Amino acid sequence: MGFSMLPNALSILRIILTVPIVIALLKEQYFLVMILFFSAGVTDALDGWFAKQFSLQSRLGSILDPMADKILLTCTFITLYWVEILPLWLLLLIFFRDLIIVAATVGYFLGQEASENKRLQPTWISKLNTVLQIILVLFMVLAQLQEGLIEWFEIAFIVVATSTALSGADYMWLWIRQFVLQEAKK
Repeated sequence: MGFSMLPNALSILRIILTVPIVIALLKEQYFLVMILFFSAGVTDALDGWFAKQFSLQSRLGSILDPMADKILLTCTFITLYWVEILPLWLLLLIFFRDLIIVAATVGYFLGQEASENKRLQPTWISKLNTVLQIILVLFMVLAQLQEGLIEWFEIAFIVVATSTALSGADYMWLWIRQFVLQEAKK
């Protein structure tokens, strides 16, 4: 494997880390979850940094990176709901936003010419939302180890719900605007 594949390898590592994170959550091994999830978050930061710093961006990477985020966060949130830490309403909000984004992304790529080298570009609010979701997971797990933090869950849930809704609305606005511009060119 060459250096050029490092960002994609880090994204794949994040996907692989999902399995031990879910198992550790189910076994209530919260300290291990903190270490593994933090490590996954570091791979998320590093893959983007390496890709930009060394001009290693690729179409595969633009698909693999957000897919790794979706797999990691979705599996983690489902497990946190399963172990009765995350409320169902927040899980559903996050899940439906991601489902809409994935469906629209697939539709976008199916509508593109195979020869076009289009890369997905997440919006700034989507990046912020991902960071807030990662922080929420770390906070919920830390709260299992440290008494007194659970009383802050409602505030954390509202912050992430707000960023999730705003991110979804931002993508909807972006897609509607892009559709209108494409139709105007016809």
